[in-house]
Amino acid sequence: MVRIPADRFEQLVAEAIESLPEKFLSRFNNVVVVVEDRPSREQLDHHGLGPGETLFGLYEGVPMTDRGSYSPVMPDRITIFRRPLEQYCDSEEELAREVRNTVIHEVAHFFGIDDDRLDELGL
Repeated sequence: MVRIPADRFEQLVAEAIESLPEKFLSRFNNVVVVVEDRPSREQLDHHGLGPGETLFGLYEGVPMTDRGSYSPVMPDRITIFRRPLEQYCDSEEELAREVRNTVIHEVAHFFGIDDDRLDELGL
């Protein structure tokens, strides 16, 4: 387990987003990315996770592939959960990699890529 200051963790998340290729960043709009300490019980229940299971990140919104005439609505939301990631990692370097992987995973959901396809891609 590794613990870092909250502002450093948020910096890792920002760096992960900024590292995305421009072709994705240019289409990544109407999305808010937030950091929370842990997922709520409701979020865990909604995803069928029981005791001892958790989430590193969560995308909530309408994926790009499911949008028809998508008119202005509340922003989609990506939440990165700090404590589960810190508990999983043993160093700040490992944490930075896992934060980046989690950000990529959740951004992929925004673009309509499901978990099965992400598994095929090794993400």
